[in-house]
Amino acid sequence: KQEDMSTIEFNQMLITNRHNLKGFAYNFTRNPDDADDLLQDTCLKALRYKDLFADGTNFKGWLYTIMRNIFLNNCKKQQLVRSHFSAGTNNQVDWKAASENNVYSDFNEKEIEAAIDTLKDDVKIPFRMMLEGYHYDEVAKSMKIPTGTVKSRIFNARQKLIETLKDFN
Repeated sequence: KQEDMSTIEFNQMLITNRHNLKGFAYNFTRNPDDADDLLQDTCLKALRYKDLFADGTNFKGWLYTIMRNIFLNNCKKQQLVRSHFSAGTNNQVDWKAASENNVYSDFNEKEIEAAIDTLKDDVKIPFRMMLEGYHYDEVAKSMKIPTGTVKSRIFNARQKLIETLKDFN
């Protein structure tokens, strides 16, 4: 069996790829300060999820995927906040309005809810908690299961939903 990459090796590869990542970050943000923030968020997330990196995977591609996902998620959050933030709602985003008007969604709320309802409870419960804003660690503590199990179940829920909703496009 091949040995896992050591922390030192992982960190060295991360440092080696920072220059390329900075270029990617700037291409995404078109702003040097935002690019630095995106680069930092990417490095932190890579370090946090180091154990999920599979030896033999393209490291630069893995980092780029993390960066792209962070960037896209940040854009979606900013869009939701800009479009739906109202001081009249106790400084909370109106998620129902956001989901109805969200340009990133091809599905209506009923289709999504119906698809979520088809999930088995062991994946549906952590997935719903994640949607409600709970962090993986909070879900794990609440359900009395390991954090890795929570991550796996949420991933499985997403995969099942992608498969279930693919015909609605």
